[in-house]
Amino acid sequence: MELRSSAHADTFARDRLPPHDQWPHLTDLGYPDRLNCGAELLDGTIARLGPDRPAFHDASGLVWTYGRLREQVDAIAHALTGRLGVLPGNRVLLRGPTTPWLAACWLAVMKAGAVAVTVLAAQRPDELATICRLAEVRHALCDARSVEDLVKAEVPGLAVTAYGGDGPDDLRHLAQPGTAPYPAVATSADDVALIAFTSGTTGRPKGCMHFHRDVLAIADTFSAQVLRPSPDDVFAGSPPLGFTFGLGGLVIFPLRAGASALLADWGGPDRLLSDIAKHRISVLFTAPTAYRAMLPQLGAHDVSSLRRCVSAGENLPATTWQSWYDATGLRIINGIGATELLHIFISAADDAIRPGTTGLPVPGFRARVVGPDGETLPDGEPGLLAVRGPTGCRYLADTRQAEYVRDGWNITGDTYVREPDGYFRYVARADDMIISAGYNIAGPEVEDALLRHPDVTEAAVVGRTDESRGQVVVAHVVLRAGVPEGADTVAALRAFTKSVIAPYKCPREIVFHTSLPRTPTGKLQRFRLR
Repeated sequence: MELRSSAHADTFARDRLPPHDQWPHLTDLGYPDRLNCGAELLDGTIARLGPDRPAFHDASGLVWTYGRLREQVDAIAHALTGRLGVLPGNRVLLRGPTTPWLAACWLAVMKAGAVAVTVLAAQRPDELATICRLAEVRHALCDARSVEDLVKAEVPGLAVTAYGGDGPDDLRHLAQPGTAPYPAVATSADDVALIAFTSGTTGRPKGCMHFHRDVLAIADTFSAQVLRPSPDDVFAGSPPLGFTFGLGGLVIFPLRAGASALLADWGGPDRLLSDIAKHRISVLFTAPTAYRAMLPQLGAHDVSSLRRCVSAGENLPATTWQSWYDATGLRIINGIGATELLHIFISAADDAIRPGTTGLPVPGFRARVVGPDGETLPDGEPGLLAVRGPTGCRYLADTRQAEYVRDGWNITGDTYVREPDGYFRYVARADDMIISAGYNIAGPEVEDALLRHPDVTEAAVVGRTDESRGQVVVAHVVLRAGVPEGADTVAALRAFTKSVIAPYKCPREIVFHTSLPRTPTGKLQRFRLR
């Protein structure tokens, strides 16, 4: 497919797209040639539903209407393209806790035709320096509380503009609402809108480039056709906006639907439950770990406003799904997404949910399970998950593109089984399969078995090299408070595991921890346990 004429004065991003023969096959959803996703999400929604509806709530309870949000976004866009000298196509780093201001900055970058590089507030100077180097970032908008590490990164030529502080150079002073409306740059539908860096657990981060049409595509597929929000919904969740799971679930999806979102940092399960009651949250986005952590505290909180609960970021064990359903009557919408594809591409909702499976391809996407040769495997046989649809992987000048995209399919690195009824069941990350004495053992299956025991709150299973067996199964476990970490508990857990899965899958070794290592986005870091 030939790229449309770009509106970018700075062509860095387009120049560093992978060769077209290494792109995945992309489904055309029929968007117009000129498309600015920021204008569509904000101005387009106001044109449909008016400016007076709530758009964002902050932690204090302050409500930003769509009209107020547009005034602030337009003022920031004027400051970006005027005083700060940002040109269409320039990369703008966005960093800070989850707040309406961070979301407003992202929308302003979109309307200005620049490229957003949203990073995690938890990332350290060396990580920030690497991202800025790879994306050649020269502008940054940063919450005043998060500036220190960005300054320590010592990025050559980086102009940092803080917001939320004092002084004439603070963005809040430079971007006073009430200025003239900002006419969005007429970007191409396939101009790069954002570069999302993989949260990955090992190796050099990969920058994933997504177009303006991709931003709308995730809202018009998973959100519109699986989640199905209404304008009266209030979204909330734990993922930060530097994580595409959070950007989609807390900004793109609610704005596309004319709904609102609580934008506040993750403060633990008790805080999230309190926020659900206080703000009458109806749509929740978080990871399986958080659902498990909230279960013991549900009785002390009013969660009656919830109607949709979405889980992604890591595998959702069937036991967690069932426990949440038993406690709340709500069916968690499980899903798998990837930074490379921007958001969720396999999922199911309502009566279509099958606990223990991820679901079906989201409308607009196709999926299959393939062997090492790329050929489709029979139903019931584990292999690599291959996906294609309206979004897909385009790495920023990275030779790993050819590994992720093969024959037009995105190879996600997950081992899956396609069931005869078309549902896709997660087995493990391809590199998390444990081969012991000739048996293939999926770590998540053993984790799920351990989590059924009432004394286990978290579990991670990895392989350890063994001279006679090749690998043996090692379980890293967090116990319920008060349970002793002794030989009797190890014996009890091993006996329980053998009672629910095949004995050869039982952990040979169990190691106790007070917590398990995770990335800032909540993904389990199994490599650290290995």
